[in-house]
Amino acid sequence: MEEIRCGSCAKLLARGTAEMLEIKCSRCGTINHVRVKNPPSERPRASDSAQDTHGQDRRGASPP
Repeated sequence: MEEIRCGSCAKLLARGTAEMLEIKCSRCGTINHVRVKNPPSERPRASDSAQDTHGQDRRGASPP
């Protein structure tokens, strides 16, 4: 879990994860904008059962 703090006074504003968040600090009144720099990518897909990890066809002949 990530701590989200005010950019001006460093007050803890929230804990958690957010893709995009706008929150006003109750201490100093600064509007804080939080954005994920590198959003998590999609999970890798399962491999095709007919091919091994190197792209070789398991059914017999290798692809050209």
